[in-house]
Amino acid sequence: MRTYGLLIAAILLSACSKPQSRPATSQTPTAQVHGALGQIMRGILFPNANIIFAAQSKNPADIKPAADPSTATDALQSTYGGWTAVENSGIVVAEAANLLTIPGRKCGNGRAVPIDNPDWKMFVQGLRDAGMKSYQAAQSKNQDSMLDAADAITTACANCHDKYRDKPGGDAARCI
Repeated sequence: MRTYGLLIAAILLSACSKPQSRPATSQTPTAQVHGALGQIMRGILFPNANIIFAAQSKNPADIKPAADPSTATDALQSTYGGWTAVENSGIVVAEAANLLTIPGRKCGNGRAVPIDNPDWKMFVQGLRDAGMKSYQAAQSKNQDSMLDAADAITTACANCHDKYRDKPGGDAARCI
């Protein structure tokens, strides 16, 4: 009987005691690079900028969904089409700017993306700001606001392209 009482006391004591906490890991996940700069531009930034540009001349609210919106290749006609697609594109541009700052990304010619150059950081911030401006303009559902937002995207892209994409000297001197 005494053993049974000690067993019950031990069970109660362990049930009421504070559980041991696991030590927190101090490692921050590191971003991995899988694509070259040109792939980020053509696969993410270019198509999303085009959605923002389309909202200048055609009201996204007037764009009819595709016959099957879940398989639409036109984001404006997809399940998340209309103004939602334009909002999403603004956020994508702002977030994709972060991809342009990850160490290890390469230009199409194999050179490292110049992430440490002060002008590169400024150009990336300009793109991030233009993406957020586009997102906010899309939230307002006002095409006049989209004109200003699209202009901000054009300016942000041109600033960087003038220095890095359209650089004379052929592919060896460029970063795309």
